[in-house]
Amino acid sequence: MKLAILGTGFIVKEGALPALQEVPEVEVTAIFARPRSQEKAEALARQYKIPQVYTDYDELLASADVDFVYVGLTNSVHYEYGKKALLAGKHVIMEKPFASTAAEVQELRDLALAKGLYMFEAVTCLHLPNFHAIKEMLPQLGNIKGVQANYSQYSSRYDRYLQGEVLPAFDPALSGGALYDINIYNLNFIVGIFGAPQQVSYKPNKGFNGIDTSGVALLDYPGFTAVAVGAKDADSPCFITIQGEKGWLQVTGAPNALKTFAVALHGERKVTHYELNRYAHRMVHEFQEFADCYARQDYESMRRGLDVSLTVMETAEKARKGAGIVFACDCE
Repeated sequence: MKLAILGTGFIVKEGALPALQEVPEVEVTAIFARPRSQEKAEALARQYKIPQVYTDYDELLASADVDFVYVGLTNSVHYEYGKKALLAGKHVIMEKPFASTAAEVQELRDLALAKGLYMFEAVTCLHLPNFHAIKEMLPQLGNIKGVQANYSQYSSRYDRYLQGEVLPAFDPALSGGALYDINIYNLNFIVGIFGAPQQVSYKPNKGFNGIDTSGVALLDYPGFTAVAVGAKDADSPCFITIQGEKGWLQVTGAPNALKTFAVALHGERKVTHYELNRYAHRMVHEFQEFADCYARQDYESMRRGLDVSLTVMETAEKARKGAGIVFACDCE
């Protein structure tokens, strides 16, 4: 995989580029930034020995040294940059959230499938060994009676927001907010395990510009409700708990990392702990899975992943619109 990185923000600097150092199957051949961020891109290129720096996206897409692009840009432009890459015949790795609306995800999914291209969503929790093990162990819990997921982390940008400065993470014009930024991991975990909910609702705490700074999503399934809490305006211990008639399972820590989980079954006087993730950096596993899928030419696995992405965005959009949170793309 010859991969071009789009963006110079936190997810690129602290996430994708360090993680990719541990995935030799992926060669980072280029980095793209808009002209105002060119110096940042050049600094990252020097640090990570990236051969090419682009500020012209069309020029990058014309390069024979790029077959994949990783879209690590602001949420609101994921669709635009992803679509342009697909039309140019490039495969795409899309940082979460996949796009701003289900219609955008559907269009990108259909375009990728029509052109026989690979398209992955880089949402870490779905690609971790601990997640795969949780799915395998779930039947041991019997009929599920309740699910709770909490990812609450006081944002480094929230104090500035309280002073009236709106950065992308809190900007409805850029598809920001707690649901799409932090609670999206909870939604991916829940939908990745249980599929599409029958109903969804969202109870947000809204800031002065109408964006959700935190909130609680309720996903109704046959026999139980999953509760997903996401906060950028407050801290709390993070966890996921699944309660069943025959036992319980609990993830300790942030749902985006799933570092450890424990299982206890009725009738057994023990709690079994699991820590199966192989890499310290949570993003290594997803890039490794993408590289392996591409090397195997396992198009069916890729397609199933796109189906999950679409279901998650359908769920998130219903929650968001039901709570009266309006993005700029809704008005176009």
